[in-house]
Amino acid sequence: MEIELDTIQQIYNVVFEFIINYSFQILGAIIILIVGAKLAGWLGRLVTNLCEKKNVDITLARFLGNVVKILTLTFVIIIAIGKFGISIAPFIAALGAIAFGTSFAISGPVSNYGAGLVIILSRPFVIGDTITINNVSGLVEEIHLATTILTTEDDEKITIPNKHIIGEILLNSFNNRIVESSVGISYQDDPEKAIEVIREALSRIDDICSEPPPQIGIEAFGESSIDLGIRYWVPTKKYFQTLYRGNLAVHKALKQAQITIPFPQRDVNLTRSED
Repeated sequence: MEIELDTIQQIYNVVFEFIINYSFQILGAIIILIVGAKLAGWLGRLVTNLCEKKNVDITLARFLGNVVKILTLTFVIIIAIGKFGISIAPFIAALGAIAFGTSFAISGPVSNYGAGLVIILSRPFVIGDTITINNVSGLVEEIHLATTILTTEDDEKITIPNKHIIGEILLNSFNNRIVESSVGISYQDDPEKAIEVIREALSRIDDICSEPPPQIGIEAFGESSIDLGIRYWVPTKKYFQTLYRGNLAVHKALKQAQITIPFPQRDVNLTRSED
């Protein structure tokens, strides 16, 4: 019991002596940390607001603001440590070793951040554009430094790491997406009349863009039909529902105009062989 009391007394003496010797340094370090944290936050918001006023992309503005905030906090912590008379050289060396050791593990995330910065600076697309990359298509909802988030007509959210965007073939159709379809008509029908009937049917659908106007023409000459190609632009968020409405409108219009949509036919001639 006496040994335990002696140990507690020694700990108390060490703590009390530390507080007596370093009380002003501790108080000064705490004040520096509090003031420095507020200053870092203020500087970060200031940089972000200045970038937004200069019409800098919001993601880049926030990134620059966070960089300034982190750098300010780093200097504040270094100053606070210095109040205790502690050399920061060993800490810097240790951080360097840790950073070197973990650089291989975080190479993927770092490359995503680098690619995100390239996207923000070069602006190959912006929020609201429709992009297709690696057979994935959607409306750009958010652009982060590490990822780009797309949404589809079904409200699905697609998260793409930015390193898979830079260096790949990127299709940007901006606000809309193109519908490409075809319909066959009989060789006995007038293709010019059919084209006008289809054009008129599509013009009555509000979601089909008038600029650029729909493109309709002879796409190919099939075995059983003249194939008419149909191309028009629709809002990305209404792609499939407009496609289905367009196909139904074309079918009804051709039927009303008594233009035949033929089914595949093949002439077969039978010959009798003589024994």
